[in-house]
Amino acid sequence: MGKNDIIALYADENGEIFDAPGMRAMGREGQDIRLLTPEDLIPLPESADLIFLPDRQAVGMADDGEVLPLTGNAVSAILPAGYTRTMLPAFAKGEEASQLPLYGYTAVCVYKDQLYGAAIYTDENHKWDPEHYNTKNLKQLIKRVKKDLPDNPLIDHLANCSLEWHCCTAENIFYRRWECGIPTSPVCNANCFGCISLQPAECCPSPQSRIKFRPTPEQIAELGVYHLENAPEGIISFGQGCEGEPSLAADNIAGGIKIIREKTSKGQININTNAGYTEGIKKIVDAGLDTMRVSIISALPESYAAYYRCSYQLADVKASIKYALDKGIYVSLNMLYFPGFNDREEELAAWKNFFQELSVQMIQVRNLNIDPDEFLHIMPQQKGDYVGTRTFLQELKRAYPQLVIGSFSHYVE
Repeated sequence: MGKNDIIALYADENGEIFDAPGMRAMGREGQDIRLLTPEDLIPLPESADLIFLPDRQAVGMADDGEVLPLTGNAVSAILPAGYTRTMLPAFAKGEEASQLPLYGYTAVCVYKDQLYGAAIYTDENHKWDPEHYNTKNLKQLIKRVKKDLPDNPLIDHLANCSLEWHCCTAENIFYRRWECGIPTSPVCNANCFGCISLQPAECCPSPQSRIKFRPTPEQIAELGVYHLENAPEGIISFGQGCEGEPSLAADNIAGGIKIIREKTSKGQININTNAGYTEGIKKIVDAGLDTMRVSIISALPESYAAYYRCSYQLADVKASIKYALDKGIYVSLNMLYFPGFNDREEELAAWKNFFQELSVQMIQVRNLNIDPDEFLHIMPQQKGDYVGTRTFLQELKRAYPQLVIGSFSHYVE
């Protein structure tokens, strides 16, 4: 094989990763596997991680076209924020394989003598570069804020999120910059299959722990004013990975926003929400919200319901978005993305209808952190062909040029 061949990888029982000369690398879209091509690939970002997939045998294609197992576990890349995967790792799953942890598994290979991943670069935002976080002085900065706001339980919660879970939006309150999360709700009106703060005991562990108390409007406002007054391009966001659905805390959030806006006009107030509780969203919007980011996986009601397993309907989400847009709120969608699902023909058609009805300003494409087989098992069966990730996003942008397609919340003046 030559330098420009795309070579498969595998990992041994100790997790050491090797290439497999003579075996061409494969990727997976939905349930289907195929050879990786140069058009699928970009050089693997420096901040990406490599992991092996236990009880899942690596596979590759021999020169005669036969797909064969390799002598080790499949290998996956975990991409940094700002990159959207286009292919999943290809593997042969063992009969006794346990469910994979909640990561965004991405096909990876050797190409031109270096590591490449199946991905596209979706958004550039230096604010989320890992080098800006978990710095040596973080503990000292936490002490400073605890001294400034000594009686606010949110500070202890965010300090734990910073040190234990390395949450960037939690850390930003202590760095006095950019977007800061203010968790408010220990409960939720959905039971998302890939929830990162609450999973059943028999499943994979959640990567964060959920808040256990309900901050008062005064506690919310104290933290909000502190951050917006001190942070350049300051944003406070309700709806974090360590909580449930923030609109269920609408009275406290709305009360907090009103106090904040009585004391400062600086910065931006945002909510990250599933938007299923429209009455709560209305209260928060009317209190003085600036931007809203809505978590969503599909514009088809049956696919939406299969993932969110919620007490509301997709129609309620659309009603919340319409209300926010009518009030002048900047609305973005946090589109949970899974190659071989979102880029199905039927999904693309549904999204075109969605944006025809609701002229949201932005899509934030986010790799869905999930076990691929478990996810596809719960979702409706595919009806049409795949169009591919690049074509999916290009088609939406062509049909609706006003859409900003990225990966991050942008500061809105």
